[in-house]
Amino acid sequence: MVKMRVALASLVCLLMVSPLIARDDSFLNFDGGIGVDPVSNVAVNAGVTTVSRNIVRGVNPPGQLWTIAALKAEIDNNGRIQVRGRGLLLAGGNGIGTNAGQSVKATLICGVATPVLSDTATVPLEANGDFRIDDVLTPVPANPCESPVLLIRNPGGAWFAAGILKLDDNDKN
Repeated sequence: MVKMRVALASLVCLLMVSPLIARDDSFLNFDGGIGVDPVSNVAVNAGVTTVSRNIVRGVNPPGQLWTIAALKAEIDNNGRIQVRGRGLLLAGGNGIGTNAGQSVKATLICGVATPVLSDTATVPLEANGDFRIDDVLTPVPANPCESPVLLIRNPGGAWFAAGILKLDDNDKN
């Protein structure tokens, strides 16, 4: 009977302490996505039209609009990344509403002045634009990652969508 009480007390203590020792290895989370508009600015000056491409930290956009319905991503301290995307589809042109036969990869960019890009392998888009990536970023990103940007890109390097960085509740103003 004494052994049973000791075992039960040990189990209760373990259950109480385990949440305190559980670790969350994720250091970056993204919740939501923005589809690409390949043009960031159009200016007309003295009859001359200037179009600026929507380049993000040296990464070019594709030539067409893309939309994304949902995006969630989690990156841990060891560079493991899990991304779930839904509805990444063309948002214009004759192929509107299709995946254009594309494959995509996730790219985490750390830094602004000297950006460091870390990539996953590519995965094909499903017909409805859904995709899943479960991989390790190469190279493993620095932790902390200065001014993180998550882009969803094609094998040629053009970006189709960007993740929205999820901040801790403590970071909200």
